[in-house]
Amino acid sequence: MAFTIEDMMVASRDKYRMKLVAGENGWSNSISWIIMIEDLTIISNFSGKELAVTTGLGFQTEERLLELVSSLVRHDSSGLIVNTGPYVEEIPGAVRKYCDEHDFPLLSVPWSVYLVDMIKDLSIRVFLQGTADEQISDALIHAIEQPDARNLYANVLLPVFDTDGTFQVFLITTEGLDKMDTVERRRLGYRVQIYLKNLTHNAHFFYYNGNFVLVINAVEIELSMEIIRSFMERAKKIMTQKLHIGCGSLVTDIMNLHISYQRALAAVSMSQETGNSLVVFDEMGVYRILYSVWDRDLLRQICRESLGPLIRYDEKHGTDYIRTLELYLKYNGSIQAVAEAMFTHRNTVTYRMRNIRQMLGSSLETPEERLPYQIACLLLHMVSPA
Repeated sequence: MAFTIEDMMVASRDKYRMKLVAGENGWSNSISWIIMIEDLTIISNFSGKELAVTTGLGFQTEERLLELVSSLVRHDSSGLIVNTGPYVEEIPGAVRKYCDEHDFPLLSVPWSVYLVDMIKDLSIRVFLQGTADEQISDALIHAIEQPDARNLYANVLLPVFDTDGTFQVFLITTEGLDKMDTVERRRLGYRVQIYLKNLTHNAHFFYYNGNFVLVINAVEIELSMEIIRSFMERAKKIMTQKLHIGCGSLVTDIMNLHISYQRALAAVSMSQETGNSLVVFDEMGVYRILYSVWDRDLLRQICRESLGPLIRYDEKHGTDYIRTLELYLKYNGSIQAVAEAMFTHRNTVTYRMRNIRQMLGSSLETPEERLPYQIACLLLHMVSPA
């Protein structure tokens, strides 16, 4: 991940006598840049993850300071440093409480600190970390695309990851993400990262091939899922975009990263097609196989070959033979169960099933005879057979 509030505290606690006053749960917020502000005007231009610094000149009352932090929270700032002194001698309790409630890091440095030197120093650190992050992103992409070419990525990742440890890939997307311009997509990516709380440096976030990619290394699966579910709750409350998340399997060794990525890709595809916010590959059942087939034309062909006569009959006569067959297969051939599910008489179901067997040319009596149609019914919810 990028240069974070925690990184800044480590570098600045002694050097600049920096203190974390409130919002300690935002310790993992990453910082895109550091901006000096003395009024609210510039905040409307924030892209996300900016760290604000103020002397308090324009925010000398509790009301004004609350207005400042609430505006920064709305614009996805990563935190605020107050240069305590003649303008703001002590940060009011109401401001600290607001920052705690919103997990917004509020920090202070004494008036004796020369802000120009501090901002310059920290900005260089942010820039260097950003350059390193780009190299890490490229290396991870190499690991996904060319897993056998270990020389292309292992040396870059070794200083920051336990390359022999566990890896899990999460893909996060929203409608139209791949069509956004770079600035819009980066702004959305910053917001997503702000809501990903409690991530250690054993994680990396980047955009690749139509999705935001989160790679988590050497973290137990229970903790990583807790982080993702907490992220979803925060994002649902604040973001207007509906997010879709696919969770790949936990794998061991960086050379198997591509496996977790491909499985996350299957999961996020199911998330988008079903409308579910979160899909975990390991919980997809038989859909693990179906969503791992990227040739959708093949899936449509299989669906048409098995169900074509019923699809055409339903379209022509306005019947629901497809639904009848689905329920018949679901309830293991129980006419009574199908009748109850469809709120119709069992004789009607018997009549329909006789026609369905005739159109399909199958008795549907044995598991082997039913299997192709069970698969085709599942595919019907994944792809259009047209």
